[in-house]
Amino acid sequence: MSLKNRLTRPGPGGPGGSGGPAGIQKAAPSTEHNKFIEMKDKIHLSLIEKINSLATWEEFSPQEQDDFIRTYIEKRIAAEYGGVPLTSAEKDKIIMDIKQEVKGFGPLDPLLKDPNISEIMVNGYNNVYVEMNGKIKKVQSYFKDNKHLSNIIERIVSKVGRRIDETSPMVDARLPDGSRVNAIIPPLAIDGPSLTIRKFKADAATMQNLLFWGSMTVAMAETLKAAVTARLNIVISGGTGSGKTTLLNSMSAYIPEDERIVTIEDSAELSLQQDHVVRLETRPPSIEGTGAIHARDLVKNSLRMRPDRVIIGECRGAEALDMLQAMNTGHDGSLTTVHANSPRDACSRMETLVMFAGVDLPERTIRQQIASAVHLIVQASRLNDGSRRVTYITELLGMEENTITMQDIFRWEQYGTEEDGRVIGCHVSTGVRPNFHEKCKAKGIKLPADIFDTNAPVVYMCKNPPNVRTGERNNNTNRPGMGAQKDNKSGGEAIDSFLKKRQQMKKR
Repeated sequence: MSLKNRLTRPGPGGPGGSGGPAGIQKAAPSTEHNKFIEMKDKIHLSLIEKINSLATWEEFSPQEQDDFIRTYIEKRIAAEYGGVPLTSAEKDKIIMDIKQEVKGFGPLDPLLKDPNISEIMVNGYNNVYVEMNGKIKKVQSYFKDNKHLSNIIERIVSKVGRRIDETSPMVDARLPDGSRVNAIIPPLAIDGPSLTIRKFKADAATMQNLLFWGSMTVAMAETLKAAVTARLNIVISGGTGSGKTTLLNSMSAYIPEDERIVTIEDSAELSLQQDHVVRLETRPPSIEGTGAIHARDLVKNSLRMRPDRVIIGECRGAEALDMLQAMNTGHDGSLTTVHANSPRDACSRMETLVMFAGVDLPERTIRQQIASAVHLIVQASRLNDGSRRVTYITELLGMEENTITMQDIFRWEQYGTEEDGRVIGCHVSTGVRPNFHEKCKAKGIKLPADIFDTNAPVVYMCKNPPNVRTGERNNNTNRPGMGAQKDNKSGGEAIDSFLKKRQQMKKR
């Protein structure tokens, strides 16, 4: 049996073992397997000692470091393990594994490279889960023990100037590509270190991709583009993993290049395409418990930096009050995200966050601040089948007595589920023309009025629109403002029947 077969032999669960991305299947416990693990560990430790003895290691280029690692391992295998039968492919695998431990993130590297994985969840060294296509699956891991996992976590957080130890057992960090990282270790994590990585996709943060995925219709994208260009204050609301940050990144692409943008985040993960951007990041307290810089401090400071727009990656505390003050004092066009399940809940959530500031304000005053500061709430949701949709685009109108009034411009309506679990539904226009339509017109921003009609065609740009089951599709529709793209008009018996019933109910 070759080394590859020994290392990837399935466990007692049956032929093939548990499925997962290549390179992360757990080896069956055996004497031979333990010998090869011991061989890799010894070579790894000796390589670390050799690197530590080199004063010029940091001066090597990445390619020179890779060549040094490969040459050193090959010499050690030839000198000390010449009797072990290894093919060239098996040697390459050993070299790759050790290089991942030295320069990368060990067992996480194959998961980070897999484009189908959007989230990695490590619950102790022997429980690893990933999210693929919106579904959570367990994969087999080869973390040796909790100490091995702790070393990987320390390597990740140290690269961005953060620390994690018994005095500070929780940390938010990011990977070099912008992926979001959260880690928590004992004594707070009872079953061993826990690591969660939300992967960053460089090609995801575009409105075109959201259209191709069926997250919204062309009319909704045109509306959001006009709202950003017209400098409306927009709050993106949604639950965990609903795609708020991706939506914020895609909408920010419509900010003109000549505007100065200041971003404020707990862990920098926004990827704006403009050049004139100042990125600010909060700072945790030092080991003495001092020196912490909170988001509220950065919001106050940003107002002295002459920003045209302030973008807060996530509003989760007392900075909500300063954000509303900025929106109400000339910083139009600001964007932020908030955790909430609906536009109405988003207003309640912001009201609660303002109270964290410790300022004794009446509820009506807080609601007036929200109603006058926020123009649009965009609700993002993750549906039961794992797909992510923009479920509401809602405009705030003002106050009636003690209630914030709002109107839905577009919304997602679900009316069934396929046998395979796929959600059936579509985005519909409520027939309400938004108040900011006139503002867009005055600024010379083209926003066709007919896209808000209830009878307007529901146009998607994805190959398989979320609501289509049968029927012919219409191609090559050019919608103003989005460019000539190949798209699909929603059709089919199911959706036609649904829309007719909906119109009949309105007439009644």
